[in-house]
Amino acid sequence: MYQSQFPLPPSETLPTMYDLPSEDPEELGLPDEFHDFQPKLLRETCQPRTSIASERFVGADLNLYYDGRHPRWYKRPDWFLVLGVSMADRQEDLRWSYVMWQEFVSPFLVVELLSPGTEADDLGSKVRELGKPPTKWEVYERILRVPFYVVFDRYDNQLRVFGLANGRYQSIDVSGPAPRVWFDELELGLGVWQGAYQGIEGKWLRWYEASGAWIPTEVEARHLAETQAETERSARELAETQAETERSARRSAIPRLARLGLTAEQIAESLGLSIVEVQAEIDL
Repeated sequence: MYQSQFPLPPSETLPTMYDLPSEDPEELGLPDEFHDFQPKLLRETCQPRTSIASERFVGADLNLYYDGRHPRWYKRPDWFLVLGVSMADRQEDLRWSYVMWQEFVSPFLVVELLSPGTEADDLGSKVRELGKPPTKWEVYERILRVPFYVVFDRYDNQLRVFGLANGRYQSIDVSGPAPRVWFDELELGLGVWQGAYQGIEGKWLRWYEASGAWIPTEVEARHLAETQAETERSARELAETQAETERSARRSAIPRLARLGLTAEQIAESLGLSIVEVQAEIDL
């Protein structure tokens, strides 16, 4: 019987995320606390208002395997966003790594948090050694062709944004006292925010909406809802108190109008009270 000699696709022959290491035993953990907190803030506030909200994947400090010819080569972005790929909704489906020959979709945006030891790799100034993996810059720009690349240096609070144009990254101007960049595809913007996150004051990257307002974290949203509920409750109580005060004032006028000879019906109509209320005051 004739059997096809066509080679199997890479997705069937290359290792899966279950076969590939999800961490480097010689490089465990994060370089500092900032690399723990900042990606969490980005994840919390990345809330697209468009239909893509349910078709997106967010990765942080997750191995990104990018080259089927070198299946053990990977980069580990501090934070990245992929559009058109869903997040897992069951714990057992959570990704161990992000493997390009299984996912087929490159990230839309990558964020790297500069450290003194990684700056050359992140910005592509590191000289690539023969036979060694390419730099992060090369992978994002030339292999994965990630549309947007964001680099944030917390030491000098500098935000740099690069957009892919004609196959090369071009710098996007975000200069100013409050650096920001808008992404039409997300209907969201990313900027440098001054404030306290997890009780830590400083300058942070976070997402904002079209109005320019920063998208709240879960804690901020809960506090805002509680404050709004308390404000509404206070407003209701004030309105009820004011209504009762006005009604008491109208009732206090009943005896005077009765002495002027007005009937209970006339008094009730003029004061906006019921006959029962008017009669009760007259009978006192």
